[in-house]
Amino acid sequence: MVDIPASTSHLASRDHVPSATRTLTAISTAHWVSHFHIFVLPMLFPFLKDRLGVGYIELGFALTTFAVVSGLTQAPIGYLVDRIGARMILILGVMLGGCALIALGLLLSYPALIVCAALLGLANSVYHPADYAILAAHMDESKMGRAFSIHTFAGFVGGAVAPPLMAALLVGIGGQAALIVAGAIGVAIALMLIVVGIPDAGAMADGDDAKNAETPKVSMMTPAILMLTLFFTLLSLSQNGINSFGIVALMNGYGTSLSSANIALTAFLAASAVGVLAGGWLADRTRHHSRVAAVCFTINAAIICAIAVFTLPTPVIVAAMTTAGFLGGVLTPSRDMLVREAAPPGAAGRAFGIVSTGFNFGGIISPILFGWFMDHALPHWVFGASACFMAATVLLALVSERKR
Repeated sequence: MVDIPASTSHLASRDHVPSATRTLTAISTAHWVSHFHIFVLPMLFPFLKDRLGVGYIELGFALTTFAVVSGLTQAPIGYLVDRIGARMILILGVMLGGCALIALGLLLSYPALIVCAALLGLANSVYHPADYAILAAHMDESKMGRAFSIHTFAGFVGGAVAPPLMAALLVGIGGQAALIVAGAIGVAIALMLIVVGIPDAGAMADGDDAKNAETPKVSMMTPAILMLTLFFTLLSLSQNGINSFGIVALMNGYGTSLSSANIALTAFLAASAVGVLAGGWLADRTRHHSRVAAVCFTINAAIICAIAVFTLPTPVIVAAMTTAGFLGGVLTPSRDMLVREAAPPGAAGRAFGIVSTGFNFGGIISPILFGWFMDHALPHWVFGASACFMAATVLLALVSERKR
């Protein structure tokens, strides 16, 4: 008689636990918003330039503000995720990004743009620590790589739909209203996360205060975490140059038309998204994630180096960019699995927060470096430098595999 109600209570509590599929869908939707919001301001630069009466340097400063704030706050946010739980941090981050864009739409001015960029940077710092902490805690271990790949794929889709969606909003309802709608999407997704009831993750979410007080503190500045931070930086540098300057480099250095250059970059980005899904399947079937990264980037370095050295026909460039994009996507889930394996118990938020700052380091350095190449009429070095960073990534992956 005592066992029956106890079992019933246990089953009832289990019924209220969100399914893995529902959790993955909700977290991936939040990641979609993060990448969508990253592209909102750049897509509206022509509108903002005319309405605010500023130049592209002033607008570029807003993006720099975004990158600096995001880079400085990723690690502290990761600590908060592990201390007070990922769920509330994630919801607040999504809400903050949405409210920042709505406020900019209502109070359109250059100071408001800078404040908005800073708030978007803070909101962006939430996603990797919170998302990966929840996924690492609640996804099936045998399907973890695929879960990471779907999460990343959703982010890629968010970035892909931002240009056409913001262009349509700009034409249809104007720039200020477009900002408000883009922000409202974030607010709506934050409310959806509350309604869905995503599970929590983090040390404070896993037990009571007394138990957590007994948990020994661990240092996050381990060689593995520091190496992965450098790994993420090199990844960012190898890809940002092609993403940001690939079109103008192909046009100025290879005689490629604007439409053909756009096709090449679109193929690169689309193949990356497809490669992420394939990489998730592969990551669940191997423990040698560093080798996966090394093989993919060895081939990529050779492909991008060939583009840098030779003046190839346009169809060959498109095919090469497609292959490179696919392989770049394949290694992404293995990259995330490496971070999960390196994270101490109960410290997934901090681990992903620290290594993700590598993306921000790359985001700060790459516009200056690759912009310098273009200003000095060296378009081939956009691809040449990317190939060099890929080769350095391969060496780092092999060193990491040997140490493991």
